[in-house]
This record gives sequence, C-alpha cells and structure tokens, in this order.
Amino acid sequence: MKLNAIIVEDEKTSRDILKNYLEKYCPNINVVGEAENVNEALVLVRNNDLDVVFLDVEMPYGNAFDLLDKVGDVDFQTIFVTAYNHYAMDALNAHASYYLMKPISIDELIKAVDYVTEIHTKEQELQDQVLIPKTNPITTKITIPQQDGFEILETASIMYCKADDNYTEIYLNNNKKKLVSKTLKYIQESLKDANFARVHKSYLVNVNEVVKYVKGKGGSVILSNGKEIMVSASKKAELLAYFK
Repeated sequence: MKLNAIIVEDEKTSRDILKNYLEKYCPNINVVGEAENVNEALVLVRNNDLDVVFLDVEMPYGNAFDLLDKVGDVDFQTIFVTAYNHYAMDALNAHASYYLMKPISIDELIKAVDYVTEIHTKEQELQDQVLIPKTNPITTKITIPQQDGFEILETASIMYCKADDNYTEIYLNNNKKKLVSKTLKYIQESLKDANFARVHKSYLVNVNEVVKYVKGKGGSVILSNGKEIMVSASKKAELLAYFK
C-alpha cells in the first residue's frame, strides 16, 4: 500500500538523507513534495492528499507546531524528525504518530513507517463496513454532578459526549441531553473502563454505539442513532484499536 508523504525540513542535506532512506528502506512511501519552511509546507498540505508528513521542528518563518495550528484538524499522520529531544512532550501533545531523533536510525524509521502503515491499512479494511467492537458492553454507572446533588447514569445509555469549554454535553440514547460542569477530559477519565474512545478533541463516543466507519478527510463514525461524528487523524489509532 502506497502512502503519499511530504518532507518538511529546512536543511537540504537532511531532506536528501531522509528521502534516500525512504526510497531504500520504506518503498511504500511515495514522497510527493518537499518544503523548507512553514509557508511552503502549508501549500503542499493544502494541495495534496497526504497520508504522512515527516516534520522537522525548527524551521524558518515558524516551527512545526505553527504549521499544525494553521492546518487545523489534520487528516494525515505526523512523524516528527528533530535533533532536539526536549520537543518530545510538545509532539505528544500535538498527537504525533512517531518521534524520530537525528541522526535518523534506519530501524526507528522503519518502525515509524510500519506504524502509520498499519493505521492506514486498518482504516482501509474498515471502510464502509459495519464495525464489531472487540469487547462486550459493560454494565457500569457514572455519577454526574447536579446543582442539588448528583445523578447516576448507566454508561451504556450514553451515546457520545461533546466538549463545551469547561462543560460537557452528554447525549443519551433516549434523545435526552445532560450538561455537566466537568471538562471532556474529566469525563473521558471517568469512562476509561467503559469502551469510550476519544475520536476528536471535542468528541468522546461510546464504541458500542458505532455502526459504521466512513473513510474520508479524517474519516468519521456513524452511531446507531444516525449521528455522524468526524474523526481526527491523530485519533484514528485509538478508535480502530477497539474493532476487529
């Protein structure tokens, strides 16, 4: 399976080395363009259907994180390539698929490409198929705070949760909605053992309510009530891990 990629790196020698490594050791990577700064990279991202971006951190006219901010909800996997290990946490927060240190280890490069290829392959296999969760529904309960106390909900009754600043909207399978004065991150942690996947920075879905995965710009899931929710590229691996 061929994956379209670009290399974003300000040093030509580094670009050439990475491109040569990819051609020799990762033949399924098709490099469709190169950029030496954020502005050039943004043009390539907007004009190509990309699967992978090999991204240096420090560049002219901004850095890797500036590029990702300008792109918005990215629909490609990001592999950071840098000489600075102190960016690792920032890369993790930016949902990087992999973090490679310079000088590039061929073994690590192959691992990185294998990882993003596995994600892409699984996505292709699941395209337009009814999805079957690996796990059975678990009967658990969650308490949500109310002004006069708290309310108890069956986790199986929750279809999905949506972030609303420091609040979370909880949508139930009886078409009712609960507004909770907790962040989505807090709700996610509370539901970590109940088959819920964070598919987007703003959405947490009940995996047992997913009936279809649709491939596209970032992809999307369709729930049993017909609700379609977009999936961030950085969240695909977490979602697809729940399915056969």
